[in-house]
Amino acid sequence: MTISREGTNLDPWYGHYADRTSGLSASEVRALFAVASRPEVVSLAGGMPFVSALPLPTITESMDRVMRERGAAALQYGSGQGTPELREHILEIMALEGIRAGVDDVVVTTGSQQALDLVAKLFLDPGDVVLAESPSYVGAMGIFRSYQAEVAHIAMDADGMIPAALTERIQSLRAAGKRLKLLYLIPNFHNPAGVTLSSARRLEIIDIARSAGILILEDNPYGLLWFDRPAPAAMRSVETDGIVYLGSFSKTLAPGFRVGWALAPHAIREKLVLAAEAAILSPSSLNQMVISDYLDRADWRGQIDVFRDLYRERRDAMIDALEQYLPDLSWTMPNGGFYVWVTLTEGLDSKAMLPRAVKELVAYTPGTAFFADGSGRGHLRLAFCYPPPAEIREGIRRLATVVRGEQELLETFSPTGPIAAVAYDPHVASPPPNLS
Repeated sequence: MTISREGTNLDPWYGHYADRTSGLSASEVRALFAVASRPEVVSLAGGMPFVSALPLPTITESMDRVMRERGAAALQYGSGQGTPELREHILEIMALEGIRAGVDDVVVTTGSQQALDLVAKLFLDPGDVVLAESPSYVGAMGIFRSYQAEVAHIAMDADGMIPAALTERIQSLRAAGKRLKLLYLIPNFHNPAGVTLSSARRLEIIDIARSAGILILEDNPYGLLWFDRPAPAAMRSVETDGIVYLGSFSKTLAPGFRVGWALAPHAIREKLVLAAEAAILSPSSLNQMVISDYLDRADWRGQIDVFRDLYRERRDAMIDALEQYLPDLSWTMPNGGFYVWVTLTEGLDSKAMLPRAVKELVAYTPGTAFFADGSGRGHLRLAFCYPPPAEIREGIRRLATVVRGEQELLETFSPTGPIAAVAYDPHVASPPPNLS
């Protein structure tokens, strides 16, 4: 057999890959995890939950009990939709945000990332458009690109996506002949922006999407991790037919279980189950049973309160440090979740600055990771979820050293003003070129 060697000598299969693989690329967040793992680096980059705050002995007891009492079933294949027991618990969790549904409406997935991938697989053809906030979650954009879809960003402010901007974007894209399939939103404690979509705007956006015939993907991994006041009721609580709701245990329990879910209208739910079975046959029975046992026996609501207090303290430490060390920058003030979105002073480039930050032993995520077109160089995301408050303050102090150095370079090498044009003199045979 002759193997085509078009493309690169390093990969003899280069010419055999499907066209859709052109959308696969390593994210800037993923590339940072290797750096963040070095103990001397204060990582404000990755959104890793602080799992050390979990009641590990209680979780260990659940694991032991499941294996002792139900070990054979836990190690066996299961339903492609997930265990009924866990789906009952998921209904109880979603009820805290105003959602009412039935057990059959829930599909358990391998993390909400898989749920997002399954929805994209069901709906997106090459060239379709997904509407998303500006900025948006890097993992979602990677999925949309992998199905050869375009991401069209919609402007947002401190109250989330701007409905008027959404309407205008829909009209302009449709006028250009584009097929609009999905509206992807993270309404609560947004990743990366940290803002929350207001109640009034939720209703407006639901109406806009309904009128335009666009399915909403409501991605809500952080909704229960509020600090001072709960987020507004979930969008799915007021609209059942036009929304697929995505949830996860990764932030309120532990990402290592890799268990999430999708709540979908009936017809979509059926196709999600078929797509999930085609992809993985079934989610992990063992992990579902352990989570169900934990939710049956542990004070999981109290544990969420522990996380709220812990993350609130770390948010406050980050905001205080930003005010102390970088008062000339601006940032969002999240009421929950993991992230602060920072706007740099004019001329600074978060992507170009990152290697210098790592040299100063601090890591962050450049804003370019969160825009489909690579823009966002004037922004960066800071995660306060993992380091303790003292490390957060030290990380911001180190970041300030980098920012000050960049600002000094700009001041030193930038021109003090425009160069004046050279006036034409008719007495000079060969006038100099106009330098304006």
